[in-house]
Amino acid sequence: MCRNNKTLYNFEPRVTDDEIRDTALQFVRKISGFTKPSAANEEAFNRAVDEIAKASSTLLGSLVTIASPKNREVEASKAHSRSDRRFGS
Repeated sequence: MCRNNKTLYNFEPRVTDDEIRDTALQFVRKISGFTKPSAANEEAFNRAVDEIAKASSTLLGSLVTIASPKNREVEASKAHSRSDRRFGS
């Protein structure tokens, strides 16, 4: 898993299509090794991003939980605190 990919499930407000696509793009970049594909690979690269975004959206829409949704600001604050402890401010 990409270290920078974040959990998208069970947040309030819900994840957006743009967030799903950005995560799919990051995943395809990681597994392909391309930040920006060549013209010869661009179609396959973009198709992979679209397919992963669609599968991710389907998955997120299908999952069920009884847990309360997490608050984005609270989780971001926790991540920032962990980063400060690890790397300093």
